[in-house]
Amino acid sequence: MAIFSLATGLRQSNVSYLRWDQVNLDTGYAWIHPDESKSGRAINVPLNNDALAVLHEVQGEDNDYCFIYQGKPVERTSTKAWHAALKRAGIENFRWHDLRHTWASWHAQNGTSLQELQELGGWATFEMVLRYAHLAKGQLKRVANNVDGTIGTNLAQTRKVKSPAVSSEAFRIMVPRGGIEPPTRGFSILCSTD
Repeated sequence: MAIFSLATGLRQSNVSYLRWDQVNLDTGYAWIHPDESKSGRAINVPLNNDALAVLHEVQGEDNDYCFIYQGKPVERTSTKAWHAALKRAGIENFRWHDLRHTWASWHAQNGTSLQELQELGGWATFEMVLRYAHLAKGQLKRVANNVDGTIGTNLAQTRKVKSPAVSSEAFRIMVPRGGIEPPTRGFSILCSTD
């Protein structure tokens, strides 16, 4: 169950009571009904390879529920067994819900947009996802480069080159009729980062 939670980000109750009729192993999707989600909205859950491997492993143990213990769904996860496993692993101050936070943090660190993360996690508001924004700094640097070259010149190479001011008359000559309206005063063509 812990591996499945880390793979999907589902809340503990959604994992505990996940039924086989909510899973399609062929398409690789599961779904959480609106009355079973905290936000009150249905959640479409794409299952990655780790999640699918867990489901294949437990397939056939029960006809109704995906995860069972002694023939019943696992209602409580904060048990002596959970705390003993944490102790063996040397993990302190960790709750089951922290698996969801870990999943979301991994997504943010690996380039999943916050909008995609909101959809994947079934959060009702974008504000709930913003707690992971600080983890996506590398992603912001990558997407900042999405506009490189769209100006038509490499500004880094022309850094020290300043262009002369262009008059309204010169602008009219450079821009075809019906194009951009010239300014009322002269202006400089942007060719530097200064």
